[in-house]
Amino acid sequence: MLIGVPAESMAGETRVAVTPETVKKLKAQGHTLRIEAGAGIAASVTDAAYEAAGGEITDAAGAWGSDLLLKVRCPS
Repeated sequence: MLIGVPAESMAGETRVAVTPETVKKLKAQGHTLRIEAGAGIAASVTDAAYEAAGGEITDAAGAWGSDLLLKVRCPS
């Protein structure tokens, strides 16, 4: 399954829906994860950390165009 992780858009939100460890676990189950570039910055998670865990860094359209979205807050 293609799973997208868009950046949070709510002002002041510092969480991100997945950590690199979560990416590893979902990747091991056969899923593909597309994480919007910069999605983890407020949570001190770099794009490089997501790539090292097996995630793909993409633009907003790539993350939103997935089969399943993972977000902390409801999409606005």
